[in-house]
Amino acid sequence: MYPNALTELTRANPFSAPLFTLQKVEEPSQSLAAEHGLSKRTLAAAAVADSDISCEFGSMKYYALCGFGGILSCGITHTAVVPLDLVKCRLQVDPDKYKSIFKGFSITIKEDGMRGLAKGWAPTFIGYSMQGLCKFGFYEVFKITYSDFIGEENTYLWRTSLYLAASASAEFFADIALAPMEACKVRIQTCPGYASNLRQCAPKMFAEEGLWAFYKGVVPLWMRQIPYTMMKFACFERTVELLYKHVVPKPRAECSKSEQLVVTFVAGYIAGVFCAIVSHPADSVVSVLNKESGSSAIGVLKKLGPKGVWKGLVARIIMIGTLTALQWFIYDSVKVYFRLPRPPPPEMPESLKKKLGFTE
Repeated sequence: MYPNALTELTRANPFSAPLFTLQKVEEPSQSLAAEHGLSKRTLAAAAVADSDISCEFGSMKYYALCGFGGILSCGITHTAVVPLDLVKCRLQVDPDKYKSIFKGFSITIKEDGMRGLAKGWAPTFIGYSMQGLCKFGFYEVFKITYSDFIGEENTYLWRTSLYLAASASAEFFADIALAPMEACKVRIQTCPGYASNLRQCAPKMFAEEGLWAFYKGVVPLWMRQIPYTMMKFACFERTVELLYKHVVPKPRAECSKSEQLVVTFVAGYIAGVFCAIVSHPADSVVSVLNKESGSSAIGVLKKLGPKGVWKGLVARIIMIGTLTALQWFIYDSVKVYFRLPRPPPPEMPESLKKKLGFTE
C-alpha cells in the first residue's frame, strides 16, 4: 500500500518527473560515496570515476574551481559573440536605421570598418567574467545548501524547483557584479561618438550621472537575467537527465568523457533557445535604458510597446543558443580537466522507493 500523504505529494508536484522509471543499476557503496563527499549528492550533469577526483564535493576548492570554470565559460563566449551582440543592441535601440541583422552588419562595417564590430569587447569580457564567477560558483553553493536543507528525498521529488531556486539566488548576485560593465558596453555600442573604449566611457558616465549610471539598469537586468538563468540551469539539468534516459543508447556510466561532453553541448543548446525567448523583452529594455540618459524601465517599456520588445529576437536566439551550449561545454570541460566530482543524473533514493512500495 502507498502512504496516502506521500503519494498525493508526488502526484501534486508540478515539477517532478511525470513517471517514475526504475532501473536496476549498480550503486556505489555507502562508505566509498561518503569518503568522497558524494552521498546524497546526485544532481550534476555527468560523472567521473570515484577514484579519479581531485577534491571533495562541496569543498572550498570545489566551489573555487567551479567559479573559475564560470569565468572562462561566460567571459570567453560572450566576448566571442560581441559583433552579433553589437548588431542586436543597435537593432533594439534604432530599428528604423538597422532594419535587420544583415543590414545592421553592413551599416556598421560601412560606418566603422571591421574594427567597429569589436566595440565593447573589454567591458563585455570583464563584466561577463565576473558574472560567470558568481553565476556558476554560487549556483553550486546554493544547490548543495538547499539540497542539504530539504533532505535527500525532497531533493529528488522537487529537483526542478531546487534548480530554479539555486539558479535564481546565484543570478541575483551575478547581476550586481555585471551591471557596471553592461552599462558601459551598451553605451559604447549604441551611442556613436560617445566613447570608443572602456577607459573613456566609464569616467565620462561617472562624471555625468555619478555611480547611479552603472546601476540604474540592475533591476531590468534582474528581470532579464534571473528568468534566463533559471531556464538555463533547470532546462539544462532536466534535458541532460532525459537525454541519458531516452536518447543516449547506453548508460551514462559507460559513456566516455568526450561522449558526455557532447550530451552537455546538445542539452546546453536546447536550454539556450528557451532562455533567449524568456528573457528577450527585458533585454530590449536594458539596451534602450543604458543608451538614454535619465530614462526609466517603465518609460522604455511604454515607448517600445508589445511589438518593439521582440525586435532582434532571431539574432538573440542564434547568439544565446550557441552561447549557452558553449558555456556548458566549457564549464563541464573545466570540471573534467581539474577532475572535479561530477555525480550522475539523480536516481530515486532507496528510502523513497521503500516508502512508495517499489522495493521490499
